[in-house]
Amino acid sequence: MKRQIQLGWLAVVMIAGLFAGLQSCSKSEDVQVSAPLYQVGQAVSTKIPLQGSIKGTLKADSSYNVTGDVFINEGDTLLIQPGAKVLFDGKGAWCFVVKGSLLSLGTQDKPIYFTVPGSVAVKNETLGSDPTADPAYKGFWGGIAGETMFKNIIIKWTHLDFGGGKLGTSPVSFLANGANAYTLTSKNSDGIVVLEDSWVYGSVDDPMRPFGGRYNVMRNTFEKCGFTGGEAWNVKGGTVGNFAYNLVIGMATNGPKASNDGQATNQPQTNILMYNNTMVANGYRRSADGRGGSLNFENGAKGGYYNNLMVDSKYGPRVVGATASYAGNALVIADTANIKYGYNYNYVDSLKMANQIYPTGFYTKPQTTDIPAPSSFLPASYKLGAVYDGSAVVQKNNPLFVNFPLPYVATKKIADASFVGTWNFRLQPTSPALGKGTTSFGPLTVVPVSERYGSTEITPPSTDIGAYPSNGKGNLH
Repeated sequence: MKRQIQLGWLAVVMIAGLFAGLQSCSKSEDVQVSAPLYQVGQAVSTKIPLQGSIKGTLKADSSYNVTGDVFINEGDTLLIQPGAKVLFDGKGAWCFVVKGSLLSLGTQDKPIYFTVPGSVAVKNETLGSDPTADPAYKGFWGGIAGETMFKNIIIKWTHLDFGGGKLGTSPVSFLANGANAYTLTSKNSDGIVVLEDSWVYGSVDDPMRPFGGRYNVMRNTFEKCGFTGGEAWNVKGGTVGNFAYNLVIGMATNGPKASNDGQATNQPQTNILMYNNTMVANGYRRSADGRGGSLNFENGAKGGYYNNLMVDSKYGPRVVGATASYAGNALVIADTANIKYGYNYNYVDSLKMANQIYPTGFYTKPQTTDIPAPSSFLPASYKLGAVYDGSAVVQKNNPLFVNFPLPYVATKKIADASFVGTWNFRLQPTSPALGKGTTSFGPLTVVPVSERYGSTEITPPSTDIGAYPSNGKGNLH
């Protein structure tokens, strides 16, 4: 009997232990507890339209209506959580004026939107549509403007659609009444601006024009920006930073442009590094000779450009030298002694484009690492800026996008290819652009690496030319 009691008690203990173990496994393996979203201060109510001074947090997956200019005061922070929508009423070029910090922290699964309701405007993705009637160039709100004392503008996984409208009475100290706004702008050489993994669609002029700041612009997509003029990133004096792994399609003028114009005595010289970008069909809404298509250095700016893939650009990279002019207007030269470049790839569909791979009248120096090889179409006696015959390279060196027709035959005009739509600008495994770049330089380290107050990653250069390297570390759109 005693033995039976002992065995019974042992069975009870074993069953209890097994049950406890199952409970432990359930607690450690099956129960998933999500970390709470980062929040700053108090949540901002969705019931009252946004205008005036605001701080705190715009909540995840909520919609906010903007009916006037919004101000983030010095020392204050406005945080926007993933999935939030900031909807402008389209009745004025309302701006977010940042004197403190703005953190728009979307995610790949839940991007943030700065846009307008569908009743105000929708994207037109019809090839060959009339630009004069396209809502992309109407400017239904103003922009995000970093004032002269702003601290941080951090924008991640965010759509910036239909911005850059015409101001009434300007709420920004450095933009004039009645001027066109810029979707993202700033004027503080010590301020930090990050635009990464985001989308910029449409603008009247430049979607981005900094007048000073420390920038990291990486892994973004720019579509249909600038009506008759405008660069994706039109840099002015006092600005330093990187422009890398961006897809730029359908700009009125260039992708990135660097200028030291307007530099103040207490500001740094403009210094911009442009690398591993893919630029397609740019420059066709800008009519001036010598203007537009790929990238540009002028007016005392320094920096460099490497590993860029330029497809059907109106003009190749433009470096302004001592004798440059266009449309009868003299240009101010870039800091040509301090601009380094090479390993850039240019594909063209027509002789007119081929004759401007090295733009006539400018100082761009052919590099032996360029594709197509300069020796394959430039005469031995070629002088910088001279006229030449580029017929030998028309429709040669197709970069082999996964889904984009080259030679371009989708419509009669390459200018019609102004948006991404269903096209895929990644490279096929047999692309001649793979492995043809360089990693012999490093990015400019001018912003911190931070989940919230800097760049998530400052992506180094890749030997695969363009914005979509085969290692998957580039543009994720």
